[in-house]
This record gives sequence, C-alpha cells and structure tokens, in this order.
Amino acid sequence: MNRMIFVNLPVADLQTSIAFYEAVGATADPHFKGDGAQMMRFSDDICVMLASHARFDGFLEGTRARIDPKQGAQAIFCLSADSREEVDAVAAAAAGTGADVDITPADDYGYMYGRNFVDPDGHVWQMSWMDVEAAMAADKESA
Repeated sequence: MNRMIFVNLPVADLQTSIAFYEAVGATADPHFKGDGAQMMRFSDDICVMLASHARFDGFLEGTRARIDPKQGAQAIFCLSADSREEVDAVAAAAAGTGADVDITPADDYGYMYGRNFVDPDGHVWQMSWMDVEAAMAADKESA
C-alpha cells in the first residue's frame, strides 16, 4: 500500500477555501465532510483536510496555539506537476481566485521549474515540475 499524506489546515471560511482548492485541482471528497471540515483530494495519496478554526483547535485539544499563516510561514506545501505548462496553469488558476502568486521568483533551472501561490488563509503552496533524468545528470556534472 502506498503511504498517504493528509495535511490538516485551519481555514477562516470553509466555502471560500473549498472553492480555492477546487480551482487549483483538488476535488471535494463527499465521504469526509461536515462539522466545519471538508477533505480535498489532489490524488489518491494526497489529501488536504480543511478545518474551520474551531474544528482545527479541537484537533489540538488545547495543547498548542494555532498560528496565523498570514503573519509567517511554518511550512511550504509542494505538489508535483507533469509539465511546466501544468505549473503555469495551476498558478494561473490560483491567480484567478485572487490569490497571491509568485511571492518569490519562479524556480527555473531548466530541468526543474516551480511557482508558488498563497491560499486564502495564507498557507504557501508550490507546484513543481522536474525532469528527473536531467536533474540527476546535472548533479553528476556538479560533483
């Protein structure tokens, strides 16, 4: 069985966040929703659980304070893309929702290309494409 990843994110407005994640390629999973939460699937193995602030705080059971991702970044979530064109298409879709796109310059190394965007709550995401064979060859040349 493939290992899966479930990213749990606090969101201020669940419906706004659902619309954003649908715009950048995720699908709402009808089996995992309710009580201030909605699971969004990027693939069979990558899921994001959007949780209202109250629901997210309940996950922590008072052991940690929820931080405001608009004030700082604790993580950058990166998804793979099949092509440079897909990276640009997802960035354009994010921009179409009003999201901040390219908060730092695009990564473009020829064999690797990535762009970033910020969701409505301030969580930073990146889409990246890489030609693995070319990256390995470049690594051997630099050694």
